[in-house]
Amino acid sequence: MLTNTPSAAPAPAPAPAPVSTDSAPLSQLAVADALMSLLRDTTTEPRPDIQLEALTLAVSADLPVLLWGEPGIGKTAALTQLAASLDLPLTTVIASVHEPSDFSGLPIVGDDPAEQGVPMAPPDWAVRLVRAGKGLLFLDELSTAPPAVQAALLRLVLERRIGALQLPPGVRIVAAANPRSSVADGWELSPPLANRFVHLQWTHDHEVVVRGLAGTWPRATLPRLDPEKLPEAVDFARRAVCGLLSARPTLVHRLPTTETRRGGPWPSPRSWDMTLSLIAFATAAGSSRDVLSLLVRGTVGDGPGLELLAGLDRMDLPDPEDLLADPAGAVLPERGDLRQAALDGVVAAVRTRPDRARWDAAWALLVRALEAGAPDLVVVPATTLASLRQEDWDVPASIEQLAGVVSLSGRADRAAARVTAKAKAKATAGR
Repeated sequence: MLTNTPSAAPAPAPAPAPVSTDSAPLSQLAVADALMSLLRDTTTEPRPDIQLEALTLAVSADLPVLLWGEPGIGKTAALTQLAASLDLPLTTVIASVHEPSDFSGLPIVGDDPAEQGVPMAPPDWAVRLVRAGKGLLFLDELSTAPPAVQAALLRLVLERRIGALQLPPGVRIVAAANPRSSVADGWELSPPLANRFVHLQWTHDHEVVVRGLAGTWPRATLPRLDPEKLPEAVDFARRAVCGLLSARPTLVHRLPTTETRRGGPWPSPRSWDMTLSLIAFATAAGSSRDVLSLLVRGTVGDGPGLELLAGLDRMDLPDPEDLLADPAGAVLPERGDLRQAALDGVVAAVRTRPDRARWDAAWALLVRALEAGAPDLVVVPATTLASLRQEDWDVPASIEQLAGVVSLSGRADRAAARVTAKAKAKATAGR
């Protein structure tokens, strides 16, 4: 008998063999690493950068530097590149996340404290710097460090000591800070700590950023100090600083009255000593006035710094007696204000020791200044020099070239006087 029986169900298809999924993520990570490697593949080039030059000059002078700037403008990147350019291992310490004992040293009790005392053990990063013998210590986020930590940093910044450990001479210190308005729970720098730094305002340069993002960043190089200029540079720096402080004794020490300004550069014997070193280094390196201005104003403040820079300009003026001795070969300063000062000095020298030859030489110098295209600069010196003429002195032929300038200036002065007189008369009549 045949019976209908259900047919056998087809055998299920064998399950696919498990495929390892490890290789796919690994290959994608390798591609990602390759892409990041390409992004990091940048070059450097020598490029004029007064901020970077000022920073490098202060570092070469072994002075602590504090970079002030808004977040995200490249302060850390600049320090990283500086350390690489100078072949210094970079050690970064975030000051705000450390305890005071991390900078003053951790007390370690020995076998016999009564006999040996309690030594202060340094942190591991300080030990690594000592072993390397050199390095760039980068103290980041200094403006977010509380006052207790700032107090602990005083000895580190000035004496280079951490606990019982002395950092080697090859270690340089650079710090960075954001303005208090740009950070949450920020602190003003204490005056003792602020006065230990050269303060540099760090701003971004649009062209540098664009070219750097394209793959080429500026390269920091140590300034080339001219060995033959070293004694002259030291003498120049001492005369500049001592000359200013002799004339302005109140600038020797001037603690600012506001908390914010106390956290920046201000004049003290310590900061003037730093300024003297920076002037000597900048002079020996042939640095520009813009670089020197950043360094000087960043050490003693804007007011005293500008006074010192003005004094430096006067020191660079040619000797009036040298100009009078050879008016035909004399070289007058190119800057208008310095040329004006040089001509005023010549006229003052003639007034002090008047004679016919010196008077004629002074007129020749004024004509040279006029021919250089600066007629407004000779008006006052020419008028003063004309008043020094004695009866037996003939008027030199060169004065004819200046007659138009002096006469035009006189007419302008008289016209201005008439306008002023009319205005006063009108005001009086209206009362």
